[in-house]
Amino acid sequence: MQLEDIRYFFTNPPPIYLCQEQAVAYILSVLLEGESYSTGLIQQLESEYANYRLSDTILHAALKFLESEGAISGSWHKVEGRGRPRRIYQLNPAWHDEARKLAALWRYFTTQQQQIRLSVAVRSPKRVAQS
Repeated sequence: MQLEDIRYFFTNPPPIYLCQEQAVAYILSVLLEGESYSTGLIQQLESEYANYRLSDTILHAALKFLESEGAISGSWHKVEGRGRPRRIYQLNPAWHDEARKLAALWRYFTTQQQQIRLSVAVRSPKRVAQS
């Protein structure tokens, strides 16, 4: 290992897998914009937040939690050209305020992570070695 390897790790980090708490906040941020389905939630995360991943296990645990809390509801819809129905989730109106608060936490979290990566990326190797 060399110092440049360490710098590379922090400027090009491996994907970060969301925990259930982060997944709940992320899901609510998406459902504030409109309905979605489980695979769509994963795809949207990977396209909008390239460094983040969401496992099926955590996603389904977060969705189950949100349904049990009454925050979201899901219903089955037949999709043209698809063999089986897809479960579509939507935010319950009574949860809009709480969802906005948790979505703000999600945005703050991702912004802070981005700022950390950028601050490491702009540091020169000489300054890293002196720190």
